[in-house]
Amino acid sequence: MEEEERPPKLRFRTVFISDTHLGTPGCNADLLWDFLHSVKCDTLYLVGDIIDGWRLKRGWYWPTRHNDVVRRVLKMAKKGTRVVYIPGNHDEVLRDFVGLTFGDIELVAEAVHVTADGRRLLVLHGDEFDGVVLYARWLAFLGDHAYALLLRLNIWFNAARRALGLPYWSLSAHLKHKVKRAVEFISAFEEAVAHAAALRGADGVVCGHIHSAEIREMGAITYYNDGDWVESCTALVEHMDGRMELIDWAARKRTEAAATARRRAVAAVGG
Repeated sequence: MEEEERPPKLRFRTVFISDTHLGTPGCNADLLWDFLHSVKCDTLYLVGDIIDGWRLKRGWYWPTRHNDVVRRVLKMAKKGTRVVYIPGNHDEVLRDFVGLTFGDIELVAEAVHVTADGRRLLVLHGDEFDGVVLYARWLAFLGDHAYALLLRLNIWFNAARRALGLPYWSLSAHLKHKVKRAVEFISAFEEAVAHAAALRGADGVVCGHIHSAEIREMGAITYYNDGDWVESCTALVEHMDGRMELIDWAARKRTEAAATARRRAVAAVGG
């Protein structure tokens, strides 16, 4: 689709994305590029694990579309969007450069975002609250290999769906949510992050890391996780009035594809 044919951009005050894992086959770069091309915002937070340094150390993987995503972010920054990059554990090499600005992109360890309605949100990746990453790094790498295998299965699964004319659906996300221990870990992680935000005097916290999009009230703290672009393809957005919303871009595109198919079917019958 040519640029001039695209629908009007969705306007937000702030967009939060994380865990895109550029540099891995599991990254849904087409959907991510489409999302970034479809939005306009005052501030874009990149909440960690944007580039997967762990995977790139094992072997170079960088398709053209991954380059397109990087160029899109740089173009947004050049055109006036404030872009704030908070490195995660997979792009931890960038933590050595915290405090610097590269190509109009600010690198910070964490941030405090003030919403349009005056709430203070602590923004961080979240791996500092993951005991596996902190205290058993070798186990984290082992888990990363197993997760990569699951994501490869996800790619093959969705290739078969595309061949059948079916839209993207995450097998890996479905399986993860069915595993009791994964659910227990997610709950403990959310509680730890919310507690840290409360100790810091924040009204809420925005994080990524666990690839599980969520908006949840936890006492006086609102917990926000913006999800990922490997499984769910979600972003957290702040509207101009301060209202926060999770956008499931994969689900949105499925709905659009279904609507287009219905229109074409009606047109074919009418013709």
